[in-house]
Amino acid sequence: MGRNQPQIPRFGRVADITIAQAMTFDFRNTNTLWASVLAETLAQLGLTTAVISPGSRSTPLTVALAGHPRVEAIPVLDERSASFFALGIAKRTGLPSALVCTSGTAGANYYPAIIEARESQVPLLVLTADRPPELRDCASGQTIDQQKLFGHFPNWYAELAIPQANLELLRYLRQTLVQAWQRTLWPTPGSVHLNCPFRDPLAPVADRSTDGLQSLLDGGFWTGLETPNPAYGTGWVDIDTLNRWRNADRGLIIAGPTQPTNPDTYCEAVAHVAGCLQWPVLADALSPLRNAASLNASLITTYDAILRQPGWRADLAAQQVIQLGPLPTSKVLRQWLEEHNPRRWVLDESGRNLDPLHGYTTPIRLSVAQLASALEQGWPQTTSPYLNFWLSLEQKVRHHLDVALTGLDQLFEGKIPWLLAHCLPQGTPVMLANSTPIRDAEWFWPPGDRGLRPFCNRGANGIDGTLSTALGVAHHGPPAVLLTGDLALLHDTNGWLTVPQLHGHLTIVLINNRGGGIFEMMPIAEFNPPFEEFFATPQSVNWNHLCAAYGINYERVESWAQLKACLSFLPSTGVRVLEVRCDRKVSQQVRQAMLSGWDNHRGTKGTG
Repeated sequence: MGRNQPQIPRFGRVADITIAQAMTFDFRNTNTLWASVLAETLAQLGLTTAVISPGSRSTPLTVALAGHPRVEAIPVLDERSASFFALGIAKRTGLPSALVCTSGTAGANYYPAIIEARESQVPLLVLTADRPPELRDCASGQTIDQQKLFGHFPNWYAELAIPQANLELLRYLRQTLVQAWQRTLWPTPGSVHLNCPFRDPLAPVADRSTDGLQSLLDGGFWTGLETPNPAYGTGWVDIDTLNRWRNADRGLIIAGPTQPTNPDTYCEAVAHVAGCLQWPVLADALSPLRNAASLNASLITTYDAILRQPGWRADLAAQQVIQLGPLPTSKVLRQWLEEHNPRRWVLDESGRNLDPLHGYTTPIRLSVAQLASALEQGWPQTTSPYLNFWLSLEQKVRHHLDVALTGLDQLFEGKIPWLLAHCLPQGTPVMLANSTPIRDAEWFWPPGDRGLRPFCNRGANGIDGTLSTALGVAHHGPPAVLLTGDLALLHDTNGWLTVPQLHGHLTIVLINNRGGGIFEMMPIAEFNPPFEEFFATPQSVNWNHLCAAYGINYERVESWAQLKACLSFLPSTGVRVLEVRCDRKVSQQVRQAMLSGWDNHRGTKGTG
């Protein structure tokens, strides 16, 4: 295997930038100077995108960022949609996006995205404008307590000083921004919240407050502006642990959801580890491994169906498990791990607790690329009976699912992710909505080599901002696809207000099953009322009319051949909706039939 080191975000270094290379500072008043120093500092650190919602108190920030030649400023009316749009951009690029809003409740609409950023480890820089201290707690309009507005969810919080036309304070601003930028990326990516108070005048009107500063802000102002390149993880595994793995007859790798900015590096590292250990790799649908299948001869994609069968479930009990990131979605897999409680080694650079099962686990703070380096030399390539048993079951169950799905003519929800994996163009980003689509992907998404890039807001598992996140993923990227149910899309239709700002294309595959299909899988489905009205919550929206209101192209899909034709080639611009109408109750019956009923199909037991 070629040496693939972990992707470390590039931190800015601007010590050699001269004033000729920097933007022209806005000396019209104290606020414009302060905001222009802020914008230039962030641009030099690496900021390329700022998503801005309208408001008065944030005027200095908006003027500075919208006027900066190296920052793409994107106006988005709805702050919740804005925050998830910025989240989608940061998911795809791995670099922080900036969010800007006015004072009052505007920032509160960022809360769901900031929670998701923390749980999914996505970098965001949140700039909330605010009233100055003398206008707080006195019934001044559009004023709330914004101190630590987002609780413990950001990586870091600070309130900036009131702007002053003072070189010492401008240096303080510069260094605070360096700290904020660094904390969005290290030691764990996430959001940083800077509360930004401004006094009047907010508009860029000229006064004499900045006289004398022009000559002081020369190239020397930027000298030394840099942040360190931190080393991620320890890059070390003790020899006793390596020997445990080397001698384990029944070892297993579980690759949970991850969305790396360099999927090839990740896939090659996992393949190297699996090859050295001769362990099977159970890969979640949100792992890039399923879309680079030829790299990994140990890949298992049908583990949920396999572990539903009582005989196989017992035969496959593992001794040692290396868990890469969070556990997969599968409830069946989690129950199996709880049942047998193998020794688990949880690899994660951040050192988070990623064991909701509270089992026999040991966290190891390093990346899979660093683990691959540790296994570089001297590992025997012996055949593992345990691996062969898993592979034989994978072949059997995969063949069963592929044959069943190929011959299925009715519009079944679970066939859609299977079809996406077979026909989407190489390298397509695919955003999966939470609830039913992500589960259908885990059950039915097959292995392939199209290099498709799965995305999902899987940190907090909510449906907030699904459309806006997908639009952010598509912005300045290759044509993208969103697979979503009707309720998740309706929850974020304000995201379509962002479409005029989109540079790229998004195809939305809408599964319209008139309600929350996920609840059909739960015991409450047997109790109606109140099931249909309060859980399934069917909506009677005419999607053709709704799309027309936003200027979105709409097409009703009537057959699999039609859907395949629509997905085999994706446009380069605009947004379109492909509505696939399914019966959620029938779909649940089909799922159960496909994933169960293997009592008469048991394979040869594993040994060891």
